[in-house]
Amino acid sequence: MPKLTKRLVDAAKPDGRDYFLWDDDLPGFGLRVFASGRKSWLIQYRVGRAVRRFTLGPHGAFTPEEARTRAAKMLQSIRDGADPQAEKQERLKAETLAELAELYLGPDGRAARPKKKESSWTQDESCINRHILPLLGRKIARLLTKEEIERFQADVAAGKTARDEKTGFRGRAIVKGGKGVAARSLGTLSAMLEYGVTRKVLTTNPAKGVTLYKGEKKERPLAPSEVSTLAYGLAILEDLGMVSTTMGAAIKLLLLTGARKNEITSLKWDYVNLERGVLALPDSKTGAKTIPLPAAAARIIAELPRTSEWVLPSNRSEGPIIGLQKAWETVREWCGIDGVRIHDLRHSFATFAVSDGASLYLVGKALGHAQSRTTERYAHAGADPVKAVADRTAGKLAALMDGSTGGADVLPLRKAWASD
Repeated sequence: MPKLTKRLVDAAKPDGRDYFLWDDDLPGFGLRVFASGRKSWLIQYRVGRAVRRFTLGPHGAFTPEEARTRAAKMLQSIRDGADPQAEKQERLKAETLAELAELYLGPDGRAARPKKKESSWTQDESCINRHILPLLGRKIARLLTKEEIERFQADVAAGKTARDEKTGFRGRAIVKGGKGVAARSLGTLSAMLEYGVTRKVLTTNPAKGVTLYKGEKKERPLAPSEVSTLAYGLAILEDLGMVSTTMGAAIKLLLLTGARKNEITSLKWDYVNLERGVLALPDSKTGAKTIPLPAAAARIIAELPRTSEWVLPSNRSEGPIIGLQKAWETVREWCGIDGVRIHDLRHSFATFAVSDGASLYLVGKALGHAQSRTTERYAHAGADPVKAVADRTAGKLAALMDGSTGGADVLPLRKAWASD
């Protein structure tokens, strides 16, 4: 490997596993690229027969040359008899939250939570880098108080960590405040501190007992008339070429199955069993699960061409579709259904099911909820019983989409063609 330069480091992309790039000019100096895309500078050295690694800090905290200078000094101190990794463990009880965060996000922290999904680690990393470290990173971990944590949650909610920044050639990160963000950040902080307790870095978790803010409820299920409008708008937008048929199929499947976005966008043909009427997912947010496939949804899948291992393939790469959010924003604007998120299609399925008389238990089973309390939010809406619920709900939604029910008037569309 040649000398680690900014160009080489920026070009290093995640490939589904952790890997290292080592510098030829300074043996022992390297860069670790995590599966999540996070990068950190490190040194590798020997103490007797043992090989040890010491993290210098995250990529971005200093330039490659600054990292090289730090590494050179530390490697020289090792040749003089120092052992920074052992010294770090001895010092840790007096060190900062930033150092605890590095351990929590590293191999040892992940080993402590083997069942935690990569998406959850990615969310934790985002909360740590964007909210926790800017406000608390320099605090001594063992001296952190409950009052400081309460103030941290209030500051995040007030937007003290909010920013709009460029993240690459075309990338952009908009970091917002609010009670929901504050509560998630506090949850991550508490998990990190609890990890410190289990590793005997801390004696107690000062975040315990701090009341989490309750974010504003954002559920916005579709009304019957809006389901009709959505189907009408999708048909026209597909005809105009403004939304691809693949994107249109994804939106319809989300509404007719109540599945989560990634469960549909990453769906493979191997997971589809049209004869049994199920989607057998080997992994999901709640682990392996089986999603009932209503007849209306099965018809959509059966009509899709099998040109890839993915049910909804991308037209730009060999992977599944990307950019569904952008397509949804186009559909939402044209159909005049403001405030409806993609995830609200799942809420719409649940609301229709409960209002049709299905029990919360069966609705929870159809949605794949791991805990019954997750389904209880829909309680106000009023052969295989789970499959029957899914079929009946999707049938009513499909009838509205087909325009075959009387119901409410279709909402006016916003574009000029609505008056043609």
